[in-house]
Amino acid sequence: MLSMTTKQSDARPHRPTPGRRPISSRARISAVAIRLFSTRGFDETSVDDIAEAAGIARRTLFRYYSSKNEIPWGEFDAHLDELRELLARIPDDIPMADALVEALVSFNRVPPEEIDNHRRRMSLLLGVPALQAHSMIMYADWRQVIAGFCAARLHMRPDDHLPQTVGWLSLGAALAAYEQWLAHPGSDLEELIETGARAMADGVAALTAADAPR
Repeated sequence: MLSMTTKQSDARPHRPTPGRRPISSRARISAVAIRLFSTRGFDETSVDDIAEAAGIARRTLFRYYSSKNEIPWGEFDAHLDELRELLARIPDDIPMADALVEALVSFNRVPPEEIDNHRRRMSLLLGVPALQAHSMIMYADWRQVIAGFCAARLHMRPDDHLPQTVGWLSLGAALAAYEQWLAHPGSDLEELIETGARAMADGVAALTAADAPR
């Protein structure tokens, strides 16, 4: 789905060093916020609480995020760019269905040191009602990346029915994998993503440039 892992693995609240302005980033602020949301509750944690824990001013936080609902998504735009690049690097002679499986598995691969933080993040994104409306916006952007790739392969427009359908199928496969992963802590996320992606790819494999309308 929308894997938003970060190189920043320490989500503990930052305490600024005296005489030195703390270094801040979207990734670190998000990690701090996720820890607070997970322990205190999303609704019970304010933007001021996050800014204080991150060692930054409220106005500085809003330079990185426009709202509290955006913070759990971390560096989402950068990850979308990575997904586009990942799909663009897949050779044209690899079938579209196989390319989608490869992209979904690679994009959602989480470093071992990030598993716990990623689980907290996805628990929030999939389980907090207040985040659902904002999540739909993010999902739409993610689907467009998939649809754009499929449209190029099918010689269609990204907003045509078939590319949009594949985008929704890909999102559904990823969300189902994450729900299973959260419900069963001993499960393997990568295996779940690959299984769902391959099930989705069975249908996508029937689509070829020759079959698609010009």
